Amino acid sequence: MPLPIFWLGAAAVSALTVNELSKDRKKQQSERFSSRAKTFDDSTEESSTAIYPSDLFSTTQKVKPDVGAIVCCGIGGVLDHTGIWVGDNTIVEMDGNGLIKPVSIQRFTEDRTGKNVFVACDSNAKCLSIEIAAMRAIKKVFTFENYDLIDNNCHQFVWQCFKPNDKPLTTFKELNKRIAMHFKRKIYWDLCDVDGV
Repeated sequence: MPLPIFWLGAAAVSALTVNELSKDRKKQQSERFSSRAKTFDDSTEESSTAIYPSDLFSTTQKVKPDVGAIVCCGIGGVLDHTGIWVGDNTIVEMDGNGLIKPVSIQRFTEDRTGKNVFVACDSNAKCLSIEIAAMRAIKKVFTFENYDLIDNNCHQFVWQCFKPNDKPLTTFKELNKRIAMHFKRKIYWDLCDVDGV
């Protein structure tokens, strides 16, 4: 009999944790337009990303991506897949087989667990983008890279579109740090306004 009580207790603790995280996210969203949110300090790791993308916790801010914006969606609730917005409902991504290809927003999330596409923005909900990154991504369309989950993945592809020949990166967290340093802004991952594109 103690086992069902244990499961009920675990479920209650999980519900409280999710509720607290949801409150924290709402607080971050409400504080993002304050002057304190605009401060960027590249000496601390925590300063790079203010709000991570999440299908679990609601994000009310919607942003229409600009050409050269960084977009992402979730994979399995623990990983993120990134690409470059090039306009006309098109994202250029590096597929798991190494093919660089253009896909629609719908196709970008089709084989992944994340239901939403997010756009990297600053605290004013302004899309962080560089048009030259889109041009570099388009030039690579239908070419193959030697894909490697650690050494040459989608995050590396995206960063190389921004900073060709820069030192390699592996993780979504590292990509966020470099984006923040590049733009001198904290990163807020807002919902892509799919109706506005």
